[in-house]
Amino acid sequence: MIDLERVRNNGLESEPFQWAAIDDLFSPDDAAELAATYPCDHFKLVSGYGGEKDYEYEARSLIRMGASEISYPEGLSEAWRTLGTDLLSAEYRAAMSALTGRDLTRTLLEVNVFHYGPGCSLGAHKDLPEKLVTHVLYFNRTWNRADGGCLSILRSGDSADVAAEILPIVGHSCVIVRSESSWHAVSRVVNNAASSRRSITVTFYPPGAVSSMWPPGDSAPLRDYQKTRR
Repeated sequence: MIDLERVRNNGLESEPFQWAAIDDLFSPDDAAELAATYPCDHFKLVSGYGGEKDYEYEARSLIRMGASEISYPEGLSEAWRTLGTDLLSAEYRAAMSALTGRDLTRTLLEVNVFHYGPGCSLGAHKDLPEKLVTHVLYFNRTWNRADGGCLSILRSGDSADVAAEILPIVGHSCVIVRSESSWHAVSRVVNNAASSRRSITVTFYPPGAVSSMWPPGDSAPLRDYQKTRR
């Protein structure tokens, strides 16, 4: 389903850090089906304020860290199960290794699904040091830039110091190679946004890493997104 040649041959930007914008990852039919059947089950609320960064969103596991199977497959469409299988494949790891120049074949992989509803955002940050490479994929059929929810590639820790901005349109994606200068953020989704901002993150970790999204012993209640928020 993923056009791996577009990933493999895209190339990295070098300013303000190593990153890449990769578009047209899916065929038109696959893009439409993925957007139409975006997951709404088994989400938890994730929020924090007053620390290094403020954040609020809802998250669902698609692939647990280091797992070889898809999480809660019974709640997913065939298109989403196919996407999960692609992300678990050796071919996807090879394409991401070729793009970034880093050997990701033996790293741990984690994939999470996100809804950013009205009022949700993610403050400027560099990612945790153990997040080696992250690939963010988007799934909104349409999006108004004025509604917020865009990924900002930043020159510094100032959320207004924007080098590039990526709309969360299905087929768009962004790869971030973590460094001490890899600042980025998600702007606040406005209160009257027509839908949530929809994305997944595919993150590669070194062996032995522990998930910060789903830490051992996590007992946060899971819920259907549609029943709780727009």
